[in-house]
Amino acid sequence: MKKILTCESVTEGHPDKVCDLISDSILDAYLKKDSKSRVAIECMVGKNYLMVTGEVTSKGSVDIKKIVCDSIKSIGYDESNGFDISNYEIIIDVSTQSRDISVGVDNLGAGDQGMMYGYATNETKEYMPLPLVLAHKLTKRLTECRKNKILSFLRPDGKSQVSIEYDDEKIRIDSVIVSSQHDDIDINKVREGIKKEVIDKVIPKK
Repeated sequence: MKKILTCESVTEGHPDKVCDLISDSILDAYLKKDSKSRVAIECMVGKNYLMVTGEVTSKGSVDIKKIVCDSIKSIGYDESNGFDISNYEIIIDVSTQSRDISVGVDNLGAGDQGMMYGYATNETKEYMPLPLVLAHKLTKRLTECRKNKILSFLRPDGKSQVSIEYDDEKIRIDSVIVSSQHDDIDINKVREGIKKEVIDKVIPKK
């Protein structure tokens, strides 16, 4: 019986990952000041603004705006590709943790609940499904090509998608998609560069 499994991955410049990095960096900063900090931070990014909101209980204090700017710049965004700090609105709305949640955590409970679904497989050395592993490797390579100037026209935002066809014991790559933010150049140069330096370097020839 045939089935196709598709997975995607995004680069560090994708809005989802930008928000993840900022939230994680704020958490790290609080934990450095107070190892018992409780930090529930969410981030949302728009074209001309970024909002940080959530609840924090900590003996330490951190400069959230500076963390936001440093995080964005560490990815590779600057005035030339969409991040002009002088025209960018950063909204910070962070309050103290709810007393109800705090009491629950104090009594060895959880402040929040979550459900995850997944599985391990022996089709890769990472024990993860092959399309997911390949999708991650593609976006990692895309970032390497950008940061190492192998493909100097690339910009931070990018995505990959890999579809694998499973037919009993046979595994076949059905399709590979790689997209990336890039300079205003000939699209054929972009396609040829990504095919040669990203896809051909990651996808097994067999």
